[in-house]
Amino acid sequence: MAILKYTASADNTITNAFDDSLVSTNRATGSNSGKADVMEIFGIYGQASSSSGLSSEISRALVKFDVTQINTDRTAGTLPAQGSVNFFLKLYNTPHASTTPEDYKLTIARVTNDWEEGYGLDLDNYTDKTYDGVGSNWVNGNGTFVSASATITALSKTAGQANTRVLTIADSSGNSVGFQIDNSLSTSTATKIAFANANSNPTQFATNIITAVNLAEAASTLSVTGSASGATVTLEQTAKGYAGNSAADISGTAVSDSVVTIVSQFSSGSGEWATAGGDFSTATNNFVDASFPKGTENLEIDVTTIVENWLGDTPTNENYGFMVKLSSSLEPYYSPTTSATGSQNTSGAKRSFFTKKFFSRGTEYFFKRPCLEARWDDSVKDDRGNIYLSSSLAPASDNLNTIFLYNYIRGELADIAGDNSIVPNVKFYYASGSVPEGTPRTFIHSNTAKTAATATRVSTGLYSISFAINKDQFPEGYSNLVDVWNYSNAEVHTGSAMTPKSFSFSNTNPNVQYVLSLSNLREYYNNVETARFRVFIREKGWSPTIYTRVSNKLETLTVPSASYEIYRVIDDAIVIPYGTGSSPSHTMLSHDVSGNYFDLDMSMLEGGYSYGIRISIYESSIGSYREQPYTFKFKVNKYEY
Repeated sequence: MAILKYTASADNTITNAFDDSLVSTNRATGSNSGKADVMEIFGIYGQASSSSGLSSEISRALVKFDVTQINTDRTAGTLPAQGSVNFFLKLYNTPHASTTPEDYKLTIARVTNDWEEGYGLDLDNYTDKTYDGVGSNWVNGNGTFVSASATITALSKTAGQANTRVLTIADSSGNSVGFQIDNSLSTSTATKIAFANANSNPTQFATNIITAVNLAEAASTLSVTGSASGATVTLEQTAKGYAGNSAADISGTAVSDSVVTIVSQFSSGSGEWATAGGDFSTATNNFVDASFPKGTENLEIDVTTIVENWLGDTPTNENYGFMVKLSSSLEPYYSPTTSATGSQNTSGAKRSFFTKKFFSRGTEYFFKRPCLEARWDDSVKDDRGNIYLSSSLAPASDNLNTIFLYNYIRGELADIAGDNSIVPNVKFYYASGSVPEGTPRTFIHSNTAKTAATATRVSTGLYSISFAINKDQFPEGYSNLVDVWNYSNAEVHTGSAMTPKSFSFSNTNPNVQYVLSLSNLREYYNNVETARFRVFIREKGWSPTIYTRVSNKLETLTVPSASYEIYRVIDDAIVIPYGTGSSPSHTMLSHDVSGNYFDLDMSMLEGGYSYGIRISIYESSIGSYREQPYTFKFKVNKYEY
């Protein structure tokens, strides 16, 4: 199983579009549509005009995923470590009766402040307003309005230590005042902090600091107020919202010379976005772009770097989800900055792109919900049933065989002795049957001839060894190869006998046809289980050998490169497409001595429906995958308990 899907935990559309009156002052900046079944993205230019120019209207989508389960899956080993898995954001196009733009680009950016989904539904007339309550909109991220605050501690200093030092404080609008400490003053002003009465008196010093700050606020030179408790000074932005969190750090020689101590810089502001239209980052590794030539495509974009920075015990960034919007050059031109439009966009488009819609998490369609899809290639290519002798006919990589050791303890894979640093070593012996004989054989491992080599830990309880071996390592009459695994100077496992094959030339350019069956296919599966499907493959026109007739054992063909696809029977909708053209190839079949197989997490499929499996096999003679003319059907029951 190399796919995990995580559905969205919140989504919403925020817009500054005109309401149905088309009056330029009646914009939907307070509207919310968190419970709508679609999200909408557009840019409209020039629908109205005024003294400031032609109008612009914008709609953007927000979507967020709870990463708690992702962290849990990684800790449990269900999800691979960073670097071994890719995350894809998937949004599904909503067909609609309005116009759909063509040849445009969407930007998917990391949201930098928290937001609420809300309860609105109306995306037509924008009648569902938040009224500064629950829910995000164009102006507010949420309805919890808090000013950003900072804390400093006034220290006990002498006049010589404090005099002329400067304490610089900034507000959310970018204004700043450098307050100079003045030993000649007993009363603070809007630009100076009195210190004549605060010599070695931190409590008085703190009082003098907040007096200066409050006088500056009264003089409209700084939108910050202050209060003091003992030697502790609390500063608060007068504007509520996220903008205060980005105010410049408190600084100056009063800080660098340790006249005051910074306990915390401005933070914890909440409510209003720092910038109308939502707060997001387009810094390096914080966004990706997706192109839509036809306009009606689904969105499927690799967002691995953004997601990985949300994960772990100490994430690089807080997870506030994604902003999905038209790229800056395609959103409408507008100037100047207003709360209705957000930041000016003088490089924007002087044309409209209306309208792109995606299904939201509230949709009734199970497979259309926004999801974050984790993909990796977990296929195990165990060549135990398909070993080849080294040959000058083959490239060096094809002379390598890889076999595995599976350390199952009470039905589950477990590391040897519970230690992930322990790996066994391997020796090979010739055999006439299944019992190793003679002395350890010489084989090639890591481009070096060896008689023993250390295996590689692939994952929990799974170990592998890659090797090449020559025909001269087999005395006449001994056609089998047996692997013996050792740990702590003791033999712990003897593998099943392998019969190496030889590469040979072909008189024809093959066009192989196959017969396939799923030997363990059941009629029903529950949507809470993970099933393993065994794929039996043989060449069409195959004739059994004498051994097969006598033993009644069918010889299965191991195919080194094959992929599966899952579709819903009722409408032929593909729910898990072939992963052959993507990286990683997350739908590849594994193989071992018993043939090919793959695992499927049934929770990814909607219960109550029948599904089909298709198999595609890579044909080296034509250089591509060929879908086989077989389908295998099963039904997923909805587990109710």
